[in-house]
Amino acid sequence: MARGNQSMVSEFVLLGLSNSWELQLFFFVIFTIVYVASVLGNIIIILTIVSDSHLNSPMYFLLSNLSFIDICQSNFATPKMIADFLVEHKTISFEGCMAQIFLLHSFVGSEMMLLVAMAYDRFIAICKPLHYSTIMNRKLCIIFVAISWAVGILHSVSHLAFTVDLPFCGPNEVDSFFCDLPLVIELACMDTYEMEIMTLTNSGLISLSCFLALVISYTVILVIVRRRSSSGSSKALSTLTAHITVVILFFGPCIYFYIWPFSRLSIDKFLSVFYTVCTPLLNPIIYSLRNEDVKSAMRKLKSRKLTFQLARFSGHNSSSLIPT
Repeated sequence: MARGNQSMVSEFVLLGLSNSWELQLFFFVIFTIVYVASVLGNIIIILTIVSDSHLNSPMYFLLSNLSFIDICQSNFATPKMIADFLVEHKTISFEGCMAQIFLLHSFVGSEMMLLVAMAYDRFIAICKPLHYSTIMNRKLCIIFVAISWAVGILHSVSHLAFTVDLPFCGPNEVDSFFCDLPLVIELACMDTYEMEIMTLTNSGLISLSCFLALVISYTVILVIVRRRSSSGSSKALSTLTAHITVVILFFGPCIYFYIWPFSRLSIDKFLSVFYTVCTPLLNPIIYSLRNEDVKSAMRKLKSRKLTFQLARFSGHNSSSLIPT
C-alpha cells in the first residue's frame, strides 16, 4: 500500500551486458550453452547420487542438495537474460524485480550455509572418523538442509522488507542484466545511505560468518590431513581440494562486491555473470572431475542406461519376429 502511494515506477529497464547486436548474439549462444550444461550437469549429479547405493552418505546427500540450489540459482535470472539478448527493449516489472532480489538472496544465503554444513561433515569424517556415522546421521543432515533454507529465506526477507516500500518515482534503469539489490536501491527517490549500510551489514555479516567458519574448518582439516601419509589421506585431500575450490570460486566475487558494494566498475557486470551463471556450472564439473566415487557412479549409471536401451531394443525386435 505504501508503495502504491509513493512509487510511480511499474517496471525497470535492464541495460544488460552490451549494446552491440553482434555481441548480444554471441552472448546468446554462449550463455545458452552454459545454462543448459549447468542445469543438466546438476541434474546428472542428483540422479547419480540417488541411483547409486555407494553414494548413500551424508557428504553426497549434502552435495545433491547443493546441486539442487545451483539448479534454482541457474533459473532465477539466466533464462530472462538469454531471452533479452534477442530484444532491444529489456524490461522487468516491479514485482518481477522484487522476486529476483528475493530468489537470489535466498539461494545465495542457503548455499553459504550448506557449504558450512559440508565443511562440518568433512571435519567430522577426518577428525573423528570412528564417530562419523553416529554424529552425521540422516536426521542431522536434514536439519542442516532445513537450516540452510531457513537462513537463506530469512536473509532475503530482511532485504526485501525494506526494499519493497522504497519510493521509486522516476529513474528506473538498472545497469545490469538482472535486478541487483544495490543498483535498485540507488534508484530510490530518497537518501539511501542508511539503507546501503543496512544492506552491506546484513549481507556482509552472513558472508563473513560463513567464510570465517569455512576457513577455520578447512585449515584445521588440512593440518590434520598433512600429518598423515596413508592412501585414505590422499583421497581425503582430493575431496577437500574440490570443496575448497568451490568455496573460493563462490566467495571470491561475493567478497569483492562487499568491499566495493555501491561503487560499480565495468568489470562488475562480468563478475555478476560469473557469480550467477557460471558458478552453478563449475560445481558439477569440479566435483565430478575431482571425485572418483562420483565418476565411477556416473559410469555405472551410463552403463545401466545403455543396457536398458539394448534390452528394450532387442525385446522390440524379438516381438516383431513373432508371426501373427
